[in-house]
Amino acid sequence: MTLAAGVHFETYDHDQALIQTRPQWYWLIAFMIFLFTIPLFGGGKVLGFMNVVWITVIAVVGLQINVGYAGQINLGQSAFMGVGAYAAGALTFHFNLPIWITISGAGVSAALFGAVFGVAAVRVKGFYLALTTIAAQYVFSFAMLKLPKEWFGETEGLRLDPVSLLGFEFNTDVRMYYLFAIIGVLMIYGAWGLVRSRTGRAFVATRDNDNAADIIGIDVFYYKALAFFIGAFYAGVAGALWAYYVRYVMADMFTLWLSVWYLGMLIVGGMGSILGAIIGTVVIRLIQEFITYFGPWVTEFEIFSGVGGGVIFASMNMLLGGVIILFVIFEPRGLVHRWNIIKESYRIWPFPH
Repeated sequence: MTLAAGVHFETYDHDQALIQTRPQWYWLIAFMIFLFTIPLFGGGKVLGFMNVVWITVIAVVGLQINVGYAGQINLGQSAFMGVGAYAAGALTFHFNLPIWITISGAGVSAALFGAVFGVAAVRVKGFYLALTTIAAQYVFSFAMLKLPKEWFGETEGLRLDPVSLLGFEFNTDVRMYYLFAIIGVLMIYGAWGLVRSRTGRAFVATRDNDNAADIIGIDVFYYKALAFFIGAFYAGVAGALWAYYVRYVMADMFTLWLSVWYLGMLIVGGMGSILGAIIGTVVIRLIQEFITYFGPWVTEFEIFSGVGGGVIFASMNMLLGGVIILFVIFEPRGLVHRWNIIKESYRIWPFPH
């Protein structure tokens, strides 16, 4: 990594630190203040959008650990998220447990379900692993609809009351925002620490060449299963937050297409980067919000008067899919790669290279 003129490190710990310079600390503190003051100036639409973004970021960061760092193709993240949502919903609905227990239980339940497919990753990879994780989607849907109605409600799902913590009830968008923001920041920080640790380096070695990793002493079986376990844990936590946000859990909420969109967010943001997962999530969610907002407005034009609203929305979603395809072709390393180029250019300015 190129450093600005006059910046140098005197210790290994300083060189490996996540935040390395004083200006970076200033920017981080300013950004955190901005995030936690959004409810003061943001309206209902902004808060609703940000709440969904926080939930999605947690799920996509987990997918990044699984796919971007460990190299295990996963098209079942939505199913793992659904397991977490149902686990949190059932623990709340039937036992009225505290939120910190239900969210942890949701993460562990999804992680155990995901670890099953991590074991399969030892024997298969690539396209065949993708097909295996797709099976998770159908296993999840079938189980939730066929298990006893007293457990998960079958086709009726589970309806939840607003959750509370130490007597404080999360019954407004503002209160939910702060809950999601705090959990989201902790999960992102944990992911950054993980990928910079010994475990993260083992994930990368397994991703680059699992045979070579095995030769140098890395337990490939353990780390492939662990990657699925951790990625599914993140999805389970995201699913629990989604259940508390909409206060309703149903299997139809967690579809295969949702998993595909999550993978698309990684492609747009950049594989193998926690920041890339965050950027990709925000960009795709902004485009989806744009489509939702302007879709009805487009149908009012006379030229589209004979075209159904469903066709307009389908066309605009195809446009979003086209954006992802363009990134695969022209910017396969995602927006985070472009951001790194901008940072490098700033640090070596006024020299061209």
